[in-house]
Amino acid sequence: MKLPIFVKIFNYKMHKYLSNLIFILVISLGFANCANRGTPTGGDKDITPPVITKSIPENFSTNFTGKEIKIYFDEYIKIKNLRKQLIISPPMDPEPEITPLGSASKYITIKIFDTLQPNTTYAFNFGESIVDNNEENPYPYYRYVFSTGSYIDSLSVKGEIKDAVNRKADEFVSVLLYDIDSTFTDSIIYKQKPKYITNTLDSTTTFKLENLKAGKYLMIALKEENGNYTFQQKTDKIGFLKDYITVSTDTTTIHTLKLFNEDIDFKATRPKLIAENKIAFGYEGDYKNMKINLLSNSPEDFESKITKDQEADSLLYWYKPKFEADSLLFLVSNKSYADTLTVKIKAIEKDSLVIKQLQNRTLSFNENFEIEANIPLTIIDEEKITILDKDSVKVDFTTAFDALKNRYTFIFEKKEQERYKMQMLPETFTDFFGNKNDTLNYSLSTKQYSDYGNVRLTLQNAAYPVIIQLTNENGEVKAEQYSTNPEVLDFLNVNPSNYYVRVIFDANGNKKYDTGNYLKKIQPERVSHFEIEAVRAGWDIIETLRFNKK
Repeated sequence: MKLPIFVKIFNYKMHKYLSNLIFILVISLGFANCANRGTPTGGDKDITPPVITKSIPENFSTNFTGKEIKIYFDEYIKIKNLRKQLIISPPMDPEPEITPLGSASKYITIKIFDTLQPNTTYAFNFGESIVDNNEENPYPYYRYVFSTGSYIDSLSVKGEIKDAVNRKADEFVSVLLYDIDSTFTDSIIYKQKPKYITNTLDSTTTFKLENLKAGKYLMIALKEENGNYTFQQKTDKIGFLKDYITVSTDTTTIHTLKLFNEDIDFKATRPKLIAENKIAFGYEGDYKNMKINLLSNSPEDFESKITKDQEADSLLYWYKPKFEADSLLFLVSNKSYADTLTVKIKAIEKDSLVIKQLQNRTLSFNENFEIEANIPLTIIDEEKITILDKDSVKVDFTTAFDALKNRYTFIFEKKEQERYKMQMLPETFTDFFGNKNDTLNYSLSTKQYSDYGNVRLTLQNAAYPVIIQLTNENGEVKAEQYSTNPEVLDFLNVNPSNYYVRVIFDANGNKKYDTGNYLKKIQPERVSHFEIEAVRAGWDIIETLRFNKK
């Protein structure tokens, strides 16, 4: 059967169209494959650090007399974080100039301005400050060493850094060696740079001092603020060994240095009038025995109060009545310290009484409700205070007053899942100047016991007395107990969280941690740390803490 002519034409056109379509698809796929094969990918990421091609003078040169060093690389490099990473031992004064800084180059130039000591080995420890220009791959811990004498000193000492109180030691801790010679005194660490120096950098708490000369040395560790390799009591942490070390061929000893903050020597700073009849006396160090006495003439009915500024290192001196004077003269004393200080008096606004609560609405079973005032409180009328539970039943309470903190504590029995309403009527409190409060209302509530966890600790081989603390990740104390004899210690109703245990061995029995002192050769009290199971709601954690006998 013959097909109609229009069918033949349609079949012919369809066949031609499909052929063209297939041809186009084949060509497109071919181009796509070619394109895929030819598209540049950049290759693998460069992870190779730069390579040193030569140094002038050569590394580990002897009889060095030059003033300039050049270190050449096989690619462009730059220097990062030089101030933190570079350690020059012994230190140079003035410091050398090192380039490039902030730009790329194929070499490093070191220009020396110091007069170098004879027969001394010098080392430039670059840490990881030298990186390539593109990917910043570091040249790891490069050291350039030379000697002004005929040989390179080759002795070394090793050690580790710990923190006296915290679980983790600081980063970038300097370890210093001072030569014990005829000029040595203990005060050298306050005013002179050391003979040798190294640094823990940021990745480890271990250290190694290399290229040392045989001899006897004082070893200390410093966590500095200024980076000048001298101890500043106000800002720096220090660690020291009980005895001098002897550097010899024996390098197997591992020295442990514990960093601590010294108690700052007491000093009163210039006082200032900050409100009418209110003077702030700033201080450094321990204020516990600080006394402030007025030496200027004053009225017969003169009175004064002292409170602690809760936000600054100051004691607040309040006085009445107001009387005419251009200035007032005071004697500030603290144990063996005494100084006379003058305060200029001027017209200034007076404070208004403000009372604030220190807890939020939810009160735990382990805490009491507290309020704090900005002006010394002198009278409390407890008859004007009521505490009601959710059934409007009165709750009995007692109060305690901390005069220095100007803080009242309200102690009452707390029940599970309870709501409390506290009301303080007008004139409940009277302050030092006769101001009285308006009505104060507070709402408090408690959770269920099952919302908390409990921790039971048993100590083995502990030397008593001890202070046992539950701390968070940052070392903040969340609960504390004191123990003088072996016993089971229960921390009840603890908020669910991750905790660590810090145990302070209270050697002098004063119920507080005592830090060390370099000049008095006193080490800080021993502290041990433990990690315990996470505290969960409704769970009891039972842990045994084992100590090494010492």
